[in-house]
Amino acid sequence: MKTKVYIDGQAGTTGLQIYERIGKRADLELLRIDEDKRHDLDERKKFLNMADIVFLCLPDAGAIEAVSLIENPDVRVIDASTAHRTSDDWTYGYPELSREQRRAVAESHRVANPGCHATGFISSAAPLVRMGILPADYPVTCYSLTGYSGGGKKMIAQYEAEGREEKLSAPGIYGLTLQHKHIPEMQKVTGLTNAPVFMPVVDDYYKGMATSIMLHNRLLAGQPTAEEIRDRLAEYYAGEHFVTVLPYDPKQGTVYANVLAGTNYLQLIVSGYEELTTVTALFDNLGKGASGAAVQNMNIMLGIDEATGLE
Repeated sequence: MKTKVYIDGQAGTTGLQIYERIGKRADLELLRIDEDKRHDLDERKKFLNMADIVFLCLPDAGAIEAVSLIENPDVRVIDASTAHRTSDDWTYGYPELSREQRRAVAESHRVANPGCHATGFISSAAPLVRMGILPADYPVTCYSLTGYSGGGKKMIAQYEAEGREEKLSAPGIYGLTLQHKHIPEMQKVTGLTNAPVFMPVVDDYYKGMATSIMLHNRLLAGQPTAEEIRDRLAEYYAGEHFVTVLPYDPKQGTVYANVLAGTNYLQLIVSGYEELTTVTALFDNLGKGASGAAVQNMNIMLGIDEATGLE
């Protein structure tokens, strides 16, 4: 019997990307609401309760409303919004965090898909905190570069419009209030006692991310070198399919943010020397940073190979 899947918010960027990844899978039956009934509450409720797996690709308020409409206890939900990422009643959908986290995703009926910037930050900071290398009270700074598709349909249209503003050809620093919506999950999942100073930047390319944390080695436990930090991270992620740590290169050259665009892979690059270290996560903001991660979580919840449909 095929697994019934419903995407609530199927017309948005993330919803379309999920559909692109699962639309031709023979093991799934996609439930498609009529275009003119996408905002019909009763029709949505019917589809939400018919499905085995529901993807919520909605603004926060819409996601909260959708969950309230689900009465069937067997329906399992993967929420791509910010609404439930710090809720203790939801499982955070970064399975590479630990064996226990992957098991929790597999058993959960409510999974909160990580934010794109948060994925990059957590992939480096969380293991370092858990291994005791990065003190929980360390004043972490993070710089994260993303393609414009992360801003959704409105931003995509803005960047791809004929005769667009000249300023869009240059990097755009945003989130200058230092209260970006991903920060609460970044702090909670890593276990940091203080919120990171987080600087997101959008640039003139479609998709791909490079999220970097910057560290003073003298403030880390044991004062490890950059190469030693790389080796510990490689041990932490040993055996993972989608997250890998590249070999240490003391003469690391330029890193381009879009090299993993179109994939569900995430690579960590550790640069620096004895005194200073950066750890950069490279991935696709629409892949491991959004829809790819959602499909990976679904595969884990269904008990099948987590790479199904993602290669």
